Amino acid sequence: MEIGLILIFWYGILHAFGPDHIVAIVNFSLGKSKSKTLLITISFAIGHGLMLFIFAKILQSYTSIEEYLAYGDYISAFVIIAMGIYMIYLVTAKRIILEKHVHKGHEHIHLSFQKNHTHKSNETKNAFMMGSLMGIGGVRGMLITLSVISSASVNLYMVIAFILGVSLVFVGFGLIINFINENILNSKRNIKRVFTLTGIISILVGLNIVFI
Repeated sequence: MEIGLILIFWYGILHAFGPDHIVAIVNFSLGKSKSKTLLITISFAIGHGLMLFIFAKILQSYTSIEEYLAYGDYISAFVIIAMGIYMIYLVTAKRIILEKHVHKGHEHIHLSFQKNHTHKSNETKNAFMMGSLMGIGGVRGMLITLSVISSASVNLYMVIAFILGVSLVFVGFGLIINFINENILNSKRNIKRVFTLTGIISILVGLNIVFI
């Protein structure tokens, strides 16, 4: 069992380095605070891990599952493309608002995407939902990993091991995005460039999943 958990943990790390996952984390984390970025990345990882294991468990008993796995890839691609389009929409519709706020005596730059600024949002829930949807697209790799383990029955320990592996990479990459948020997204020109580039890359990554 210990070897199996290590394999699942390692698969979680490798899985997280997929370009679609990295792009998703970028889309959700741009313009967010360090604490919000941390919550978003962990929520995405938990939703991703839970859904991936649920579908892996369901499809384990099927002898011919390629058709179902292909649908999972398409769903993952659709999520990435939709996020990319939304990023470009934010730029073209001038929905990204650069503001300065003072919290606890410290002034900092804050990005908001609505006219009435508020610190209450559903970004963490949205990250969990998007992670869950994209989890469907990772079932193929999970089934291959499970086939290496003598006891391929999915259990809670495997779920936790996978989530920890994914979270390790996501949180690390989230820290890089936080650096960008604090040091680059400090002018309207930079914001426009970064969000547009991220949107274009998201669309290209999604299309690559569909046509390859």
